[in-house]
Amino acid sequence: MTIERNRRFTYLALLSAVAIALNLLESIYIGPIFGVLRIGLANIAALLALKILGRRELLIVNVMRVVIGNLLRGTIFGSTFWISSGGVVLSSIVMVLLDLAGSSLMFTSIFGSLAHSGGQVLIVILLYHQPGMAAILPYLMLGSIPTGILIGITAGLVLKRIRPLKPRP
Repeated sequence: MTIERNRRFTYLALLSAVAIALNLLESIYIGPIFGVLRIGLANIAALLALKILGRRELLIVNVMRVVIGNLLRGTIFGSTFWISSGGVVLSSIVMVLLDLAGSSLMFTSIFGSLAHSGGQVLIVILLYHQPGMAAILPYLMLGSIPTGILIGITAGLVLKRIRPLKPRP
């Protein structure tokens, strides 16, 4: 393994661990705002993975966060697992597409947050056969914008302070 490959793997492992820790911290200690809305702290690590490492690594961090986070909480393959998976899958797709389009970190964060809420509601509708749950979507979307901004600002500040993978000449 080359030094560059080791460094990339180390960043991937650290970002995955941070995403899992933030996910657990938020679910155990912070809880939802207004009963249904989460801040999405783990998305800081996902955005960093996207900007530092790439699209594939974003997907790895997000999958690790959902699987290991739910495993540690004892909710693996329960409704919580599927609902969070729906949100992560849709938000990951949106963030990858926006990255391909050259979108800014802030724009990617906001639309990733919006997509996460949409994915979660879609899974709730499918899982519980409750199409009326779509009525909550505008409220979740409204809450997703400030949380997406907060996460985008935080990820941007962290990104400025992280040592780049490739040494500068």
